[in-house]
Parts: sequence; structure tokens; C-alpha cells
Amino acid sequence: MHAHTGHRPTAGLKGLLIAATAALGILAAIAGTATAADPPVANPPAAGGDALMGRARELFKPLPATLPVVRNNAVTREKIELGKMLFFDPRLSASGIFSCNSCHNLGLGGVDGLETSVGHGWQKGPRNAPTVLNAVLNVAQFWDGRAEDLKAQAKGPIQAGVEMNSTPDRVMAVLNSIPAYQAKFADAFPNEKNPVSFDNVAMAIEAFEATLTTPAAPFDQYLEGKADALTDTQKAGLELFIDKGCSGCHNGVNVGGHDYFPFGVVTKPGAEILPPGDKGRFAVTKTADDEYVFRAPTLRNVALTAPYFHSGKVWDLRQAVAVMGSSQLGATLSDQEIDKITAFLTALTGQQPRVDYPLMPASTPATPQPVFK
Repeated sequence: MHAHTGHRPTAGLKGLLIAATAALGILAAIAGTATAADPPVANPPAAGGDALMGRARELFKPLPATLPVVRNNAVTREKIELGKMLFFDPRLSASGIFSCNSCHNLGLGGVDGLETSVGHGWQKGPRNAPTVLNAVLNVAQFWDGRAEDLKAQAKGPIQAGVEMNSTPDRVMAVLNSIPAYQAKFADAFPNEKNPVSFDNVAMAIEAFEATLTTPAAPFDQYLEGKADALTDTQKAGLELFIDKGCSGCHNGVNVGGHDYFPFGVVTKPGAEILPPGDKGRFAVTKTADDEYVFRAPTLRNVALTAPYFHSGKVWDLRQAVAVMGSSQLGATLSDQEIDKITAFLTALTGQQPRVDYPLMPASTPATPQPVFK
């Protein structure tokens, strides 16, 4: 979670819960490895001359069911299987209690359902945990974009004192003490002399996380030409979402996650929702223009990922919509408008990944013991 991507905040009435950029090109996976894309398939004509469908297609793209290409990381079945084990293994933490799944619970929409996550020594982290679902499609990781990809993101929590509180050396000691893990790394990284490395831990976790996409949401089906995939209320909400300006920032294949925006363009929220001590992307770029600028989150599966915002202080999706209307768009939305937009957002819930809990190899007498201090 630690890289500067060079993206700059965009002026205008745009917001944190409402993100931008063009749709990402997604390449197919062949035999478990991300390779060249299949020829693009054109959208069928909008059903019955559906003008709203046509407008939506200009702003959004359906989430493909195929595995996304992962930059600088050839995804294989062996790497995915190893990454899944590591994602769930609490022994990557110093205490042996916390795993990646602790904060990004795959049974809870890829989040932990807490304002801010609890880590080593029951410390509370400074920000709400973003969902891991579809995170591979984001421009960068973390609220401030400090990790350029999921490889960099995976290394951050393992080493953070408030999260897993481990070190690369300790992680290597744990994995090298378990012969079955040594064999798994050799299978996943067959051309490397020393396959058990901290970099390869991150690459394996990234490969697994790249599989955590949620296609076939009702909105995806609508974009693909199924006019009745959305209810009339959801269609009204989609129209408001576009007309009010929400889609100015939340667009593309991930309905957000593609760029950075100031939180409080028109009116800054109260200090509880926007803590004054957390200046967002400013901590990464040290640029005054980036104060209180954050990466706008994907809105996919947003109905599953309360509480909302980087502070995690808003538990109701309707309230989050209202806050965005006033703070980012300068609009006081009526109750009916909020209800319709919220109904549309529920149509962004896709098929959740079905992940069998992995059986991890047993520790050995050489495996470092848990540390709680």
C-alpha cells in the first residue's frame, strides 16, 4: 500500500464515494494464466431503444467474468492456490491471530464490518478497511493510493505494527519451517532458485485476490442488454446517479476506484466523518492540493460493505448517499431521490466468490512461536 501513482485530484463537483476514469480493458485467463484477451464482443443494441441504457453504456462497462490481467505477475493455478493459503493463514502475523481475511472477510463482502480494523494487541487502525472484492481493478490500493498494486498492498498490513505486526524475516522463518509450504512455493515459482521470499508471498496473495471479482450483478446484466435486470426504481436511481453528477467520479468497469478526489468539494462533512488529522493523499504526495483527497472507492457491492467512508462513521447507505449529495455535489437530495439512488446501488451487488477454506500445513517445532507484545 505504498506507491505514488502520479494521479492528480480533479476539480469540480465530484466526490469520494463517487469515482472516475475510463473503463479498464480486461484480458481473458487461459488455463488459469492471464494471457491475451479474447476479441471484444459488442454490446447488443439497447433494448427497445432504451435511452437510459445507452447513456449508461457510455459511462460504465460490465464486469467481465474472466480473470483480469495482473501487471508483472503471471497468474497460475499454483500461484492462486498458494495465495489462497497465505490469505487465510494467521501465522503471517506475529500473534498468529490475524490474517488477510481478518480485515477482508470474504463472507462479509471483503470487509470486516468495523469502523476501523482491529489488529495486533487489539489496536484499532486509523481507517476503514476497503473491500478486497474487485480491488484488482482499482488504479491503486488504500484510501490514499500509496500502494500501486495488490503486491505492494499485501506487504503493508503484514508489517504494520497496528495490523499484523510481523517482519519479512519472521514471515520467511515461518514459511521455511514448514516443508509443505516450501513445496508449494517451489510449484508456484518453478524457475526460481529461492522461491520462498517475501516478494513471492505478495505475488501469490495478489494472484489469489485477482480472482475475487463479482460479475453478473443486475447492473452488469442491464448493461449487457437485459432491460428488465433493473427494477423501475433502480432505473430511476441510475438516471439520478447520472444526472446529479455521481457518475462524474464513479464510472468505468469498477463504478469507481479509478482516480482521486477531495472529500468535501462543496461542503466539508463534520469532523467525525472527515477527521481533521487524516489528510488523505497529502501524506503520500506532500502536496497541498492533495489535502483531504482520497481514492474514490468502487461502489460495486457497496450494499454489503458498511460502514462507509475512510472513517467508517456512517453505517446506513441512505445516509452515505445524502452526505455525498450535500458534500460533493452541493445538492440536498429528497428522501425519494435518496431511496431511488440507494436502490440503484443495490443493483451493483454481484455474484460473490465461492472460496473453500484452505487446509494449511501444520507448524513444526521450528516454527516461530506467537508473539503478543
